[in-house]
Formats: sequence, structure tokens, C-alpha cells
Amino acid sequence: MNNLKLKKFSAVNLADEFFESLRDDYKGFDKWFSDKAKADAEAYVFYNYKNKIDGFLYLKDEIGEVNDVNPPLPDRRHLKVGTLKINAHGTKLGERFVKKIFDRALGSNADDIYVTVFEKHDGLLALLKRYGFRQHGVKKSNGGEEFVLVRNLKEITGDTLHDFPYIGLADKKYYLLAIYPQYHSEFLPDSILKNESHDIVQDVSHTNSIHKVYISGISATARLKRGDVLLIYRTNDGKGKAHYRSVATSIGVVEETRRISSFASESAFLEYAKPYSIFSRKTLKEYFATKQRSYIIRFTYNAALARRITRGRMIEEVGLGTVRRWDFMALTEKQLRHIADIGEIHESLIVD
Repeated sequence: MNNLKLKKFSAVNLADEFFESLRDDYKGFDKWFSDKAKADAEAYVFYNYKNKIDGFLYLKDEIGEVNDVNPPLPDRRHLKVGTLKINAHGTKLGERFVKKIFDRALGSNADDIYVTVFEKHDGLLALLKRYGFRQHGVKKSNGGEEFVLVRNLKEITGDTLHDFPYIGLADKKYYLLAIYPQYHSEFLPDSILKNESHDIVQDVSHTNSIHKVYISGISATARLKRGDVLLIYRTNDGKGKAHYRSVATSIGVVEETRRISSFASESAFLEYAKPYSIFSRKTLKEYFATKQRSYIIRFTYNAALARRITRGRMIEEVGLGTVRRWDFMALTEKQLRHIADIGEIHESLIVD
């Protein structure tokens, strides 16, 4: 169920109890909301299974110097996170909203993203800082003093998380990693194929999250290192020839790899893997007990290809070989760049 919707302010129920804490934080919130509705403004709204609001995100493009924060932000193109609130309920919904913020920033070619947050919202502050937001200064309003956090989108630090969603290719290694179709689209919802139903995308941790945990039985995956780049390849769905039905869909960056035997207990393994893996608790327990799939890859889900690339095109245009099975194999930087290019990934996402 596609619960995250872009809605007109005028179509959102301001009486929903979700907005009570925003009224407490910001005097005049109802008037601000009404003004936005009159201006035909839109926001991203997340609805739970009871059709109640669990998340709200309002974004605004700004150009020029921002003078209502101290110190001011320079004259450039900004994306302002005007309102961001999430009811945390253990499904990594915050990560889904952060990814939406970055998606919008890329679409508007923003130089930076900024957001104001009260100090008491420590969970939100921690979430934003995890993805490279830094405290810039403060803003004073009728609700009190807020921290101003900024993510500079023109600065690459070399840190996998602080640079997300940007993909650095210099001095990295590149690999194709295959995922079976029965797991692919629920695991990587932004990479859903045009002929697949959005009903398979649920409000659960592994669909919302920026981070993914892939559990493999392929020993060669143990060579992966932090910062290595993964091309995700959805294998044939059995409805035709792999030449046309198997496709490259997305690109991620490795955070770490582990052996399943490195976990001291089953509970430690489940705590690590369950929020970010497609597999059920029962299946994960079986993997831990049997060590049938020994290799664990945690990676960030950086970008879906706007145009999926078939196996046939990767053979004929990119130069991938057919001698060995396409489950896990090395790529060259030239091949990865070619796939990103014909896959129409946003040009700013790939950095040297």
C-alpha cells in the first residue's frame, strides 16, 4: 500500500490529533496551515492503516540569502524543510522521509538543505546528523529558540552516510549483485518495475529504510569493503527470456560485510538484520541455526535507475560477459558509469 502521498494542504485534516504537538511548539500553527492551504501548497503525508496521519513533510525551495537564522545562510539555492514530524513506530519511517527530502533536493538542484529543530526533539536531531546535517546556528521565533541544521550538497566528505545519496566512484571497486524477483521490489521499493503493483510495498522497516541487509550464500561477497559500489540486478521472473526480463534496477554503496558466525547470539543477529532484511524472523532464525547463508552485506540504497537496463543491453552495449553466472561479479568503473548513464541516474549523484 502506497501510504506516502503528496497532498494539498486543503485536503489534509487539520483536526487530526497528529498536529497537536506542532500547535504546542509553534504559536499560530493553524493560521500558518490555513495560509498554505489558501496558497494551494502541498506536503508529503503518511497515513497509517487506520487512515490517520503518522508523518508530515513540507518542503520549500528558496533562492538567496536566508536572514532569519543566525548566522545567515549564504546566497545560493536552498531547500527548506519547513515542517517535519514523524510518529516513530519502529518501521524506519524517518529514513523514508529523509530519502524523500534528498529526492526533492536533487530534483530542484539545491545547493543545500536546511531545517530548524527544537533541542528537545533529540531523535530527529540524531536522524538528521546521521546523514550529514551539521548544526549551523540558531533561529529565534515565537516558539523559542531552535537549532539550524544544514546539509551542504556540494561537499563530499568520503563518509558513506554523510555523503548519502551521492555515490563516489574514485578508488572504489564495483560489483553486480543479483536479487531474485520475489524479493526485489518489496526490498527496494523505489526500483519497482512498471508492470508491478505498488500494493506489495508495505509500511515495514525494510521498505522504508535507507539501509538494506542482504544475506548471501556466495562466499565471494566477503571481499566487499565499505564504500564499494553495488549494481542491483533483478533476475529473470520466468515470464520470458532473461535477455529481456532480467534487469539492472538500482545502485547502492556498501557499509560493511559480516559473517553470520560473527554474531554472539541469535538475538544479536536478529536485532542487526531484521529491520533491514526482506526475510521473516522465522527464516532469519533458520539461517542463524544452519549457517546456510553465511555472508551479510549491509548497504545504502542510493539510487534507482530511471530506465531499467536489460541483460541484453548490458551484454551488447556495456560489454558484460556471458561466460559466468550473473549472481555476483566484478564490474569496471567504465561499465558502471555507462550503466548509470543509460539508466538515467541524476547526473549529480555520481561523483569522482
